[in-house]
Amino acid sequence: MITFESTGSWGKTDSFLAAIKSKKIYAALDQAGKQGVSVLSSATPKETGLSAQSWSYKVEHASGQESITWYNSHVVDGLPIVVLLQYGHGTGTGGYVQGRDFINPALRPVFDKIADEVWKAVTSA
Repeated sequence: MITFESTGSWGKTDSFLAAIKSKKIYAALDQAGKQGVSVLSSATPKETGLSAQSWSYKVEHASGQESITWYNSHVVDGLPIVVLLQYGHGTGTGGYVQGRDFINPALRPVFDKIADEVWKAVTSA
């Protein structure tokens, strides 16, 4: 036989669950998605500016999980340009262009803010 006893209030737990139920977290994720687009646009190397202007995001809610995905729609000859910029690529003449990690440093502050904002969203009454 297992017995469970509790003293005190379930107020904080109830508030936490109510915040999730009220979907406050979705607004925080949507705001983070917009901020991510902004910082990615600013950080993207610009020759023509097309890659920098081609960022978008989507917040998804499925099976109790939330996610933000950032997309870049600038594709040339079937190749996603930001992937080539991020990771590097071969040239048509046998050379190689070194990649430049611009995505991770740009998004790091956004990830930190997401953690803070989501925590605030689910813990505020």
